[in-house]
Amino acid sequence: MREIRQLYTRYIHNVIIAIEAIMANTVKSLLTALGIMFGVAAVISMLAIGKGAQQEVLEQIKLVGVNNIIITPVKESVVSNANQQSDEEGEEKKGKRKSNGLTLSDAHAILKTIPSVAKVSPVVSMNYYAINKGKSQPIVLEGVSTDYFSLLNIGIVQGKAFSKEQNQKSQPVCVIGYNVKDKFFNQDNPIGKYIKVGENWLQVVGVAEKRDFTTSASDEMGISSSDNKVFVPTQSLLLRYKDRSRINPVELERMSRGGGRGRSTQVSNAQIENQLDKIVVQVKETEQLSATADIIKRMLLRRHSNMYDFQVTVPELLLKQQQKTNDIFNIVLGAIAGISLLVGGIGIMNIMLASVWERIREIGTRQAIGASRKDIIVQFLSESTLISIGGGIIGVIIGVLMAYTIEVTADIKTIVSFWSVFIAFGVSATVGVVFGYIPARSAANQDPVESLRH
Repeated sequence: MREIRQLYTRYIHNVIIAIEAIMANTVKSLLTALGIMFGVAAVISMLAIGKGAQQEVLEQIKLVGVNNIIITPVKESVVSNANQQSDEEGEEKKGKRKSNGLTLSDAHAILKTIPSVAKVSPVVSMNYYAINKGKSQPIVLEGVSTDYFSLLNIGIVQGKAFSKEQNQKSQPVCVIGYNVKDKFFNQDNPIGKYIKVGENWLQVVGVAEKRDFTTSASDEMGISSSDNKVFVPTQSLLLRYKDRSRINPVELERMSRGGGRGRSTQVSNAQIENQLDKIVVQVKETEQLSATADIIKRMLLRRHSNMYDFQVTVPELLLKQQQKTNDIFNIVLGAIAGISLLVGGIGIMNIMLASVWERIREIGTRQAIGASRKDIIVQFLSESTLISIGGGIIGVIIGVLMAYTIEVTADIKTIVSFWSVFIAFGVSATVGVVFGYIPARSAANQDPVESLRH
């Protein structure tokens, strides 16, 4: 026990000498630690950006649903069959055909025909005003099936989703978004009460949960927040509001009155809008996503007269590819940050080697009064390690501030994790030990007589 105490007293004395040397050369020590500071700050901020990007991808996957395929219409698209050509100039190409667009029957056919499909929900969106007790608010009226809420992981916080029977019977019921509930019912229980949307009164049967939402998810995946929406059964929307697959009778009558030449052409070319804005398809297994998407594409081509007036998107695969790209990008950024730490370590080694030659008389004096080689090594190794640790602490603070600044100014989500701080700080301390050992050994190997002569 006594020997341990003596060793502690001896070596702590060497550490104190190292601290005194750092304090005596504050500016020099600070400049020596700059490489470590910015290296640690770069590692923490880059890892924070990578962690934030990963979290955002996971949130987007939750928003678009797991194993989902999104089918959207391509508006005003007429695609000719590449295998057919017209025989006479001025004649309409034989490959041009008419498609009814994305319809409810497409959704039913996908669910009925493809075995790997678990659930399907057609989606129809329209803009309306909701009214209740003199209050009015613009909302998005969305016709969906009962499965829509489970497909996109939308929780029902009050009441319940409308049933399949209510959908089949086109009943005037709805599930309202969280903001709609706050606007019209505030602290009241909205279940069983009515709101007027357009010309129809709808009974509220459920309230959807409030959801965090990112603009990038909307732009890339075609999704939006549910907070300002009113969800009704698809059949109710098509029956009680508007079925876009049906030609407006007024427009049809106007075109028919053209009479005589070209009348039949006008009627046949009357624009039939897409009945649906989207079809959400859930596949049973992740491994079946690509194959199912390909089958859906070929099936819809046949149903749409061989026209690509639709787009099939697999959000999860796109997001995973985006995550893979982000991971590669983060590895590159991490490597660059790691190189800056390496450069900082080399800087410490160079400054400490120069310090050995500047303080060679001090080294000789200590050796002359009884300091061993170990004492000299501990002194200079402690000095380099303390500089590195000090730079690491300042670097951690700078890194956290950089991550926060990036999130606020660039609107990029960043997450500073404990492990990123631990790794960056641990590497900085290791750099101090590794790159400080060479100068420390060089100091310990000095000849006391030669040292005192300088």
